Amino acid sequence: MAQLPPGIYLITSFTRDQWYRAFIFVLTFMLYVSFHLSRKPISIVKGELHKHCAIPQDTELINYKKYANRQPMEEPCNKSSSGWEPFDKSNYKELLGALDYSFLCAYAVGMYLSGIIGERLPIRYYLTGGMFASGLFTAMFGLGYFYNIHNLWFYIAAQIANGLVQTTGWPSVVTCIGNWFGKGRRGLIMGLWNSHTSVGNILGSLIAGYWVSTCWGLSFVVPGIVISIMGIVCYLFLIEHPKDINCASTSTNNSKSYMNGSNRFKIQKPKLSTKETSKSQDPEMQYLLSDNENCVMPLNYNNGFCEGYENGHSAISFIGALRIPGVVEFSLCLLFAKLVSYTFLFWLPLYITNVDNLNAKEAGDLSTLFDVGGIFGGILAGIISDRLKKRALTCGIMLLIAAPMLYVFYAVSKIGLKATVAMLLICGALVNGPYALITTAVSADLVSGFMFSCSSESPECISNCLQ
Repeated sequence: MAQLPPGIYLITSFTRDQWYRAFIFVLTFMLYVSFHLSRKPISIVKGELHKHCAIPQDTELINYKKYANRQPMEEPCNKSSSGWEPFDKSNYKELLGALDYSFLCAYAVGMYLSGIIGERLPIRYYLTGGMFASGLFTAMFGLGYFYNIHNLWFYIAAQIANGLVQTTGWPSVVTCIGNWFGKGRRGLIMGLWNSHTSVGNILGSLIAGYWVSTCWGLSFVVPGIVISIMGIVCYLFLIEHPKDINCASTSTNNSKSYMNGSNRFKIQKPKLSTKETSKSQDPEMQYLLSDNENCVMPLNYNNGFCEGYENGHSAISFIGALRIPGVVEFSLCLLFAKLVSYTFLFWLPLYITNVDNLNAKEAGDLSTLFDVGGIFGGILAGIISDRLKKRALTCGIMLLIAAPMLYVFYAVSKIGLKATVAMLLICGALVNGPYALITTAVSADLVSGFMFSCSSESPECISNCLQ
C-alpha cells in the first residue's frame, strides 16, 4: 500500500469532532476580531480630528526641505488646519472625551440588556444581527466626513448606537466557545482565543491609519464593511453547540441543562457526592464552595440564584448572577483592568502624537505594540493559571506589577521611542493578561463550576456581569 500524502495524513490524524472544534475556535476568533477592529478607528482618527498647529521657526532646520517651498509669511492656524469642526476648538479634549464616554456608557447599559436578550434568542441570529448593526453605525461615523457634517450630536449619536449594538458580540462568542471546549487546559486555550481582542485592535489601527491622513471617513467605513461581511459568515457557518451536529461535548462530564437559544431542553444531571464535587474543583473554587450536596452554592434555592429553575426556566436574573461566589470579586478586578485597557485603547495614539511628535498614522502604528504585548500576556496568564490552578492569584500578581509599570511608562515615554516601545510591550502584557483571563477562563469556570450545580447555566448573564 502506498504511503499517504502528508496533507491527507494530517487530515485523517484528527477526528471529526476535533476538526469541528478547531473550526469553531477559528470562526469565533475572527468574529470577535471584527468587533474590536471596528472599535479602534476612533482612537486613530483623534489626531486628525484635532491637529496641533505649530508653525516652524526659522531656527528649526530638521525638516527644512519640507517647509522650503512655503511662502515667507504664513497666516495663523485656522479652523480647517486645526482639525475637523467642532473638534478644532480649544476644548477638544472634552469633546473627544464625550465621544468615548458616550460609547462606553451605552456599552455598559447594553451589556446588561444583551445578556438578558441574548440567552432567550438563538446565538447565530442574535450575533449576526448585532454585527450588521455594528457595521452600519461604525460606517455612520465615517459618513460625517463625506457629507461634511460638523454637528457634535451626530457623532455622539453614532457612538451611542454603536456602543449598544457592540454588546451583542461578547456574550455570544464566549457562550459558543464555552459550549465547545471543556475545562482541561482552559486557561491556555482561552488565552490563545482571547488574543482576538489585541489582533482586532492591531488590524483596526493599521486599517484606520492607512486612510487617516488622506480620507479619515474611510477609516470607519472600511471596518464597518468588514464586520458586516463577517456577519454574513457568522450566519452561514456558526454552530452554537456540538450537539447540533452530533459532536461529543467536552464542556462537562455530567449531563446538564442544554441551551441553544430559543430551543432549550433539560437533561437531568446526576448528583455528585461532596467528595466527588470537591475533587473536580480547583483549590480556589473549593474555598468558595460549600458542602451542600444538592447545590454547591452557599445560597438558598429560592434566593434568586436558582430562582425559576425548578419551573424549567434556564435564564438567571442579574441579581442572581451577582450572588454567585466570585462574580463580584472578579468583576471589581476586571473593572480596574478595563479602565486602563480602554484608556490605552481610546487615547494612546493621541498621547503618542503629543509626546513623540508623530503624525496620526505613525502614532497609530506604534500604539499597536500595546496590543502585541497583550497577546503574549493573555497566553502567559493562561499557562500560569493552568499550572498553578489559581486564577485569582495569577490576576492579582500581574495587576500588582502593572501598577508601577504604568508610572514607569509615563516617566520614560518622554525619553525616546526605544523606551516607549519597550514599556508598551510590558504594560500591554501585564494589563491585558488578567483582562483576558477573567473575561474567558474565569467566566467559563464560574459557569461550569457553579451553574451546573443547579442543573442549568446562563453564561451570557455571567459574562456580562464580569464585563
